[in-house]
Amino acid sequence: MTHFFADDGEKIHVQVSGDGSPILMLHGWTASHREWQPFLEALTAHHRVFRWDARGHGGHRLTQATVPTVQRMAQDLNNLIENYALDKLVVVGHSMGALTLWQYIGEHGCRNLHKLVFIDQSPKLLTDDSWSNGIYGNFDREQSQAFLKHLEDDFAESVLRLGGMGLNVRARQKYHENSPGLEKARQWLSAQDAKPLIACWESLTEADYRSVLERIDIPALLVYGGDSNYYRSETAHYVKNRIAGAILHVYAGTDHSPHQWERDRFVRDLREFIDSP
Repeated sequence: MTHFFADDGEKIHVQVSGDGSPILMLHGWTASHREWQPFLEALTAHHRVFRWDARGHGGHRLTQATVPTVQRMAQDLNNLIENYALDKLVVVGHSMGALTLWQYIGEHGCRNLHKLVFIDQSPKLLTDDSWSNGIYGNFDREQSQAFLKHLEDDFAESVLRLGGMGLNVRARQKYHENSPGLEKARQWLSAQDAKPLIACWESLTEADYRSVLERIDIPALLVYGGDSNYYRSETAHYVKNRIAGAILHVYAGTDHSPHQWERDRFVRDLREFIDSP
């Protein structure tokens, strides 16, 4: 693992593998660069793959006072691109990674970027009377404030409950059964520094990137879970209809991480998208 320094002095961990045209892979909230490990072998023969631990993630402690808001992470992304002099960059963003990328595009446009991949994310997490394409279709500000309080009381369990008690029936069953995978995730979450991750979550729920979608003027691939824990099919089609020329793949039967459930298919779809004119 190597690193670069953001413009506020924070050390940001990044793993660089392979050789060829660059791909940057941005993980989800509470995850790390390891989210992308299963795809390295298929990608590094022809691409230089960058995988960071977003600020406040991956188990390394912050050294600066700046908390990992989505705005700060987008600036870190800009710093990474500048540090490695990246151009014609393919960026893959899952969940929080997609939000970080939308924030970056809102501030910098699509310069230095070549193609974009967004995995199972809504441009606005909180719902209201005029917006039902956020979390669960009915996760409003009142519920968000209650969830923030739950995070402060029991961070690990609250994160697991958010995914386990959502729209995916199989995830709900696994949560009630306390499956072995769930216990492993509980141990990982319990080892994290919760305070910056809670601040990060709060910034994500305050963001609204609906207007950013229409500013994307480069090819975009959308990969959504057919049984996402958080989003109904309407969310995927909303995003597709607002990014000109976007390609949408819905992986039937998969949850908020469709790329993990159908890894071979995801690699095929990603490579076909990257290699197409």
